[in-house]
Amino acid sequence: MINIIMAAIAPGIALLSFFYLKKKYDHGPIMMVIRVFLFGVLLVFPTMVLQYTLKEGLELTPIAQSFFIAAMLEEFLKWFVLFFIAIPNVEMEERYDGIIYSTAVSLGFATLENMMYLWFYGVQEALMRALLPVSSHALFGVIMGYYIGKAMFAEQRMKKKWLLYSLFIPIFLHGIYNYLLVIGSGRWLWLMIPFMLTLWWYGLNKVRKAAHDQHASSTYSPF
Repeated sequence: MINIIMAAIAPGIALLSFFYLKKKYDHGPIMMVIRVFLFGVLLVFPTMVLQYTLKEGLELTPIAQSFFIAAMLEEFLKWFVLFFIAIPNVEMEERYDGIIYSTAVSLGFATLENMMYLWFYGVQEALMRALLPVSSHALFGVIMGYYIGKAMFAEQRMKKKWLLYSLFIPIFLHGIYNYLLVIGSGRWLWLMIPFMLTLWWYGLNKVRKAAHDQHASSTYSPF
């Protein structure tokens, strides 16, 4: 039991710490980061209920399951928590703050999901789970947070554009990830490896860009 819990939470805590400490100066209120992480944990339960209901009530193709039942539902709920719970309760000082809070909610979700998976399928799956679903959730969160940060500091006419990016780019990438898993057979790993490498490159590129945009508080304006 202890082994499963530790194996399940370690990747999420490690990745959250990595992205949190990437911020060069003030890292933001740690208690708020923890709260957002816990909101991500709580999102797992309504998400599971909604996904189960939709799968039972609809006959869906693999693409529909990948992009709508999994990707759109999960990423929208994370985005909703950020937009209506996290951001209204903090004053963002830099664009990188969007990455911190978005990664927190994504990794909260991934951590409980990971724990449940390891409970049913065994701790021997921990490494693969850390490399694929937990890491991918973190990177979807990074990308979502990057564009939310851009929206928070953008001129009013540009806010809507960046907010749409913050929702639909993670949905698109998450949908591709899920579809590669659905394909199954022996070829999925050969497709997943280049996808994950590209996702890491794209996510870390957004981290570098956001980390260099410091002290933009003079242009900050909430939605």
